[in-house]
Formats: sequence, C-alpha cells, structure tokens
Amino acid sequence: MRKIIAANWKMYKTCGEAAQTAAELSTALADGTPHDRLVLVFPPFTAMDVVAAAFAGKENLATGGQNFYPAEQGAFTGEISTAMLHDAGATWVLAGHSERRHVFSESDELVARKTVFALEQGFKVMLCVGEMLHERENGQLSDVLSRQLSTALEHLSDAQRETLAGRLAIAYEPVWAIGTGKVAGPVEVQEAHATLRALLASMLGDAAAELPILYGGSVKPTNASTLVGLDNVDGLLVGGASLEAQSFLQIIGS
Repeated sequence: MRKIIAANWKMYKTCGEAAQTAAELSTALADGTPHDRLVLVFPPFTAMDVVAAAFAGKENLATGGQNFYPAEQGAFTGEISTAMLHDAGATWVLAGHSERRHVFSESDELVARKTVFALEQGFKVMLCVGEMLHERENGQLSDVLSRQLSTALEHLSDAQRETLAGRLAIAYEPVWAIGTGKVAGPVEVQEAHATLRALLASMLGDAAAELPILYGGSVKPTNASTLVGLDNVDGLLVGGASLEAQSFLQIIGS
C-alpha cells in the first residue's frame, strides 16, 4: 500500500498563489514522486482547475475537493456538486473534516450521505474521523471513532464494499491537535490507528487491510518522519505546513 501525503489548503490561496505553489510542487517532483507516495492536494474551489492542470499527466499527483453537497444539482445556494468538481479536475473529495463537523455542524448522518454519494459518483473519498479533547480525556476514543465510522459506512451497498480498495481512505484527526500546535504522541496515534483498523475489520472484513489510515493534526517537517513510520499510519493529512511548497516537499520526502 503506497503512502498518501495530502495537503488541505483550506481557505487559503488565491488562484495565482495556488498556481505558483502547484507549479513548484510539480517541477520539484518532475523526476518522479517517491514510488511509494501519492501526493494529493485539496485546494480552494476557485483554484482547483489550475492545480489540476499543473498536475496533469503525473500519475502520483492528484487533486481533490474540500467539500461538496450530496446531490447531482439543485437549489442549494453556496454549495458545489461532484459534477462541478469533476469538471475542475478533482478525483478525490474530503468528507467529515473536523471543521465541517464542528464549525459547520455537519452531522454523522450528513457525512454518511456524502460518503455514499461521492463513491456512487466515481470519486475517491478521504473520510475524516476524530475525537475532541474532552472525549479523549473521558476515555471515549473508541466510542467516538466507532460511531463516526459505522454511521458513514453502514449504508454502503455490497458492491461498494467490495470495491473500496483504492477508493476510500480514512484520516484520523484528533480535533484538539488541529491548528493548535499540539500533536498526538506516538502512543496516542498508534492507539487510535489500531482502534480504527480493528473497527474497519469488524465492519468490512479482510477488505479493511487494504484501506489506508492517515494521521492529520499539526503535521510539520520536524515530526512527519516519526508519524509516518508508526504502525498503521499509511500517510499524512497536512494543513498549515502544506501551504509552502518547500515545507510540504520535506514532508513528502519524509
């Protein structure tokens, strides 16, 4: 299983800024991304086409959408459809990011609808899960992860379950470590990822072994190697440290 190193640019970068960073990444990786890496960038919607254009023709570089609405079209002011994302060059989507859950109040049920819909529309999905600090301190890690995963996956069809390899990735985001400078320690990360692997196995059987589990939460060049070297850590979801090409390239090479 190749590692996925993903960048979430959130609400940063104009079109020109995104184009420059994407070009820097593409040029630096022109001689070949490390063979065991997929580099994935989630830019703002306005810059998706220029990022996709910079990555065109490069097998190990991909573009994704940070959000979408689970309908083909309709009167959903301010939302974006999977068809629009596809038209702009996206092949991946995020679902359930902690900011969507806790800032924009997306429920587990809505995240589930989005996950199923995106898979139906031919997208690869990065499903984000994770606990808040009080949940971790109260010993609720397993309960929270189980609820988020089971809700998101329970409505998958048998056909979808059989074809999840290469189409679904899980990103573990301890909410208390996102943008705070705090990083879950190796023991905490391994505990969460082992819990997720066991939960996936209980829900999906042998197919669970083929699904990558990424860590996300204040990832930096200084801690990336340690994190990506842990058991059951199959990649990284990077926020602030992905905004500068050189910083993100250091993480990619970790």
